[in-house]
Amino acid sequence: MELLGRIRAEQGELPDALRRVAELILGDPAEAARSTIVDLAERSGTSTATITRFCRALGFGGYAELRVALATETGRVAQRQWETDIGQEILPDDGLDRVLGVVSGNDIRLIQETAAQLDLATVEKVARAISLARRVLLFGVASSASVAGEMEYRLQRIGIPTWSRSDAHSALTDAALLGQGDVAVGISHSGRTREVIEVLAEAGSHGAITVAVTSHPRSSLAEAAELVLTTANRETTFRSDGFAAIHSQLLVLDVVYVSVAQRTHQRTQEALDLTVRAVTGHRLP
Repeated sequence: MELLGRIRAEQGELPDALRRVAELILGDPAEAARSTIVDLAERSGTSTATITRFCRALGFGGYAELRVALATETGRVAQRQWETDIGQEILPDDGLDRVLGVVSGNDIRLIQETAAQLDLATVEKVARAISLARRVLLFGVASSASVAGEMEYRLQRIGIPTWSRSDAHSALTDAALLGQGDVAVGISHSGRTREVIEVLAEAGSHGAITVAVTSHPRSSLAEAAELVLTTANRETTFRSDGFAAIHSQLLVLDVVYVSVAQRTHQRTQEALDLTVRAVTGHRLP
């Protein structure tokens, strides 16, 4: 996971003092990379000891290592922004050419950041579990429900017994019937959606492997899951971060889907051939 993406994802779960440091760094990463530890402590209203704790919370031995990582990453970010960024704000009288540029640029960066932070070892574990599963339950609400539905369609198409639910009662009853060899996937950008947490906890209590897809790796949903896949998020005018996160959620689950298809190659190919033939008659020549 890229450093800035990790700080952004974890800042909401950090103690107050560490969160102030995170907010300061995210506000101007390049300036933070140029600052001494004393400067950063003064500007964040904390202490040098707090800065050191912040560094260690991110896995660095000290502030010098953090500065190097920030300098390296801000260089990459600046290059990507030069290529794709024309600003985040969309005004009511902006033309569609600017709207297209802002939306597409934002989505490009979102996908890049998600790909950079994705833990492929965890993807392999999730794909293996799904490829061997007796049943797979996918659950999300609001925009995450549409993502769950898309993944359901893809997995069903290659012969994986999969169900998605957007109603909490239906999802809970399905979760109660899961057991060893089953997989439950909860999708929530914030990681704080009560219904999704409850469904994952219910599935886990019966022995199912539980997977969280969230932008917040220290959230309650992540804590309730055995395996966690993280997504990046960015918001623009008229598009909240939860809505914008759909693209990164789809990317993560698409990588899982392809990995499952690789593991079940012969069965997948046979299933795809059968399903293509089944709908051929409904296509115009």
